[in-house]
Amino acid sequence: MKAVLCHQYGPPETLTVEETASPKASPGKLVIQMKACGVNFPDTLMIQGKYQFKPPFPFSPGGEVAGVVKEVGEGITHLKPGDNVFALTGWGGFAEEVLADGFKTFPIPPDMDFVTAASLMYTYGTSYHALKDRANLQPGETLLVLGAAGGVGLAAVELGRIMGAKVIAAASTDEKLELCRQTGASDTINYSREGLRERLKEITGGPGVDVVYDPVGGSLTEAALRSVSWRGRYLVVGFAAGQIPAIPLNLPLLKGCSVVGVFWGAFAEKQPKDNFKNVQELLAFYEQGQMKPHIQAEYPLDKVPQALTEMMNRQVMGKLVITPKNFHP
Repeated sequence: MKAVLCHQYGPPETLTVEETASPKASPGKLVIQMKACGVNFPDTLMIQGKYQFKPPFPFSPGGEVAGVVKEVGEGITHLKPGDNVFALTGWGGFAEEVLADGFKTFPIPPDMDFVTAASLMYTYGTSYHALKDRANLQPGETLLVLGAAGGVGLAAVELGRIMGAKVIAAASTDEKLELCRQTGASDTINYSREGLRERLKEITGGPGVDVVYDPVGGSLTEAALRSVSWRGRYLVVGFAAGQIPAIPLNLPLLKGCSVVGVFWGAFAEKQPKDNFKNVQELLAFYEQGQMKPHIQAEYPLDKVPQALTEMMNRQVMGKLVITPKNFHP
């Protein structure tokens, strides 16, 4: 089979496409014939050695896969060869065949295609865990989403709308903000030319926002934290800007607010039953027509370096998805 392999830490252009041995099913694990694999920001960190998980070399990045079950290992009773599934793999997904854990693999609903199924786990899983489990977002509350047109940001905008919040989307271009409005944002802020705090005061009438969803970090963090309302919640999701900010701890004290960490990968690992419930609720949103991932582009395996470079350069609105060259959904 063909696979995109990382032999040493480095930029996307150091990745290679090679012929390698097909994986074999083992107790609790199954083999999936990959039909689609989502591209996510952690993939760019993993190949540089900057992520929390460091697979042994050589490895293939790609953490969320959709495809057809080829082989099941001992102990797996809920799936069989030929089933259409999507799975959280962590890595290994940019390959024609992928090994996955049985308890992290789910049947695809009959009306969902492979590309959509490969676009749910990371972005919607992260954002739903953040808004539901970590922020306890309530109907009528105000949600500010930074980096709102990216994968997790756009999912947060959509889920915030579904959960009944007033969503304020902040991004760097008018094109990105237009997509956010189409997805459910009621107000927008272009932080490349508008002051974040000033616009938030204008939009909220002064008191600030109840919840901040921040996958960006960098220079906007302190301004956003200063705009949190009394007993608000600031969700630390990631650092796409590349800079981990330092914050004055007197701000949470003065505002009585919470700074809350969001690590969905660890949540899925440590609380699989809770994660399974979240996935079922997300699938219900999709089946009810409330939720639809925005797919910017599909690329074949040999274009994985290009896709990861676009992700690193924050050129992606919604999702990029890798599909095998000869596969047509």
